[in-house]
Amino acid sequence: MQKLVILIVTILFVSSAVALAVPGKKTLEFDKSPMGVVTFDGTIHKEAGVKCKECHNKDMFPKMKQGTVKITMDEIYASKQCGVCHNGGRAFDAKGNCGRCHVKK
Repeated sequence: MQKLVILIVTILFVSSAVALAVPGKKTLEFDKSPMGVVTFDGTIHKEAGVKCKECHNKDMFPKMKQGTVKITMDEIYASKQCGVCHNGGRAFDAKGNCGRCHVKK
């Protein structure tokens, strides 16, 4: 259960974060938010059945290179970027669940 929470926390990025492809067995930390560090865990997403192309496509994250897409909470709340899944349907809703992704160290 704790791994699932860490995965979900990783999905929601801060407004200053950028996208980077993270395959299974890899994690990526975004530490620019005053709300806390967001850790994206590729293994958790893979175990949840998410395929790379579901997110890495022309509409969401077209390139698998850091700095090519700025991820914001406004976009996530508008059901874009991570919010495509994290809207309470496929995965937990980003709204009202800040602590599931943002962890103060």
